[in-house]
Amino acid sequence: MLLQYSLFITMGMLLLLKSASSFAPHRHHLIRQVARAVPSQNPPRVNLRVYSSLDNNNLWYDPSLMDHMLFRINECNSMPNDINLVDFVVDGEKLGKVTPKVAERLCNTSPSIFQKADSDSPLTLGKSAGNTIESRTKAVASVMEELRDSGYITGWRDEMYPVANNFDKVTSPVFLIERAAASLLGVMEYGVHINGLIISEDDKEVKMWMARRSKTKSKFPSMLDHIVAGGQPAGLSLLDNVIKECEEEAGIPEELTKRGIKPAGVISYENYGGRLKDEGEGVMNRVVLFCFDLMLPKDFVPSANDGEVESFFTWSLEEVAQSMHPEYDDPIKPNCYPVIIDFMLREGHISPDSPKYLEIVRRLRSGPCC
Repeated sequence: MLLQYSLFITMGMLLLLKSASSFAPHRHHLIRQVARAVPSQNPPRVNLRVYSSLDNNNLWYDPSLMDHMLFRINECNSMPNDINLVDFVVDGEKLGKVTPKVAERLCNTSPSIFQKADSDSPLTLGKSAGNTIESRTKAVASVMEELRDSGYITGWRDEMYPVANNFDKVTSPVFLIERAAASLLGVMEYGVHINGLIISEDDKEVKMWMARRSKTKSKFPSMLDHIVAGGQPAGLSLLDNVIKECEEEAGIPEELTKRGIKPAGVISYENYGGRLKDEGEGVMNRVVLFCFDLMLPKDFVPSANDGEVESFFTWSLEEVAQSMHPEYDDPIKPNCYPVIIDFMLREGHISPDSPKYLEIVRRLRSGPCC
């Protein structure tokens, strides 16, 4: 009887061990899936070989990469602590920011549209500018054209931006302004940036289309860029602008854009710069970029249609990450990096356990989001 009881206990223990061993890998698999936070039907995540990872779960976890990300984000957010700025106000609405020297130049440029009562008062438009969108647009344009003709404003685009104190009002702006002059008044600027994506056939890796800007561009000539990016002009919706820019800049047909496009939030930045910043006449860039992800067929090849791009090619996310190093000799245009970093975070390519993760998330919206 004792022998039978012992055999019964032994068989029971063996069954328990077998059950536990079969559960353990299943539990580990669940833990890995939770760590990835990626449903199986989503596009595959990149195996980031250059940097260390956590339990082979394809998440980047590397302190130096996070530092490089912050370096690139901070390139777009350069604001001296001691800078003195004057508000640009129309009808009680704060629309922009300028330095005192810029305000003085605007007030002294004919015709006398801009006014500033005293050193403590804001910059504003005088009565001669009128009180309609059309009259103010014409009045401001006369000053900006004078500054263009004198060589003070460069890179004229013949593209009008709406001027409003938040995006909800751009359909009924206070006035319109030439794109090249917007930063002179420090008004809010809006744009669209598209992450052009493919899944490679050989290794199922996510790759990103990159563009080489034309050497004739007035800003950042010959630098790397998003496949498609552009300012948000007056009179177009965001999606209509995306469709237009995709067709013009990369030859992407409307049906492909509509099929693969996905709105993906915003980033914002604010900086003081320009060629005259050391003389106290720098400009204020206050920018909100609407981010879009565009999944393209693997056999589609972009084509440069408007002369703004010299060539297109694809990079793995690993190559994109390598370009974030401060000493990389052929980096992407500065304001593309926050959009790309935002993509890498929200698509789960970066471990949230990484150091400075929350700082990066916060810094991606350093400028006013309005």
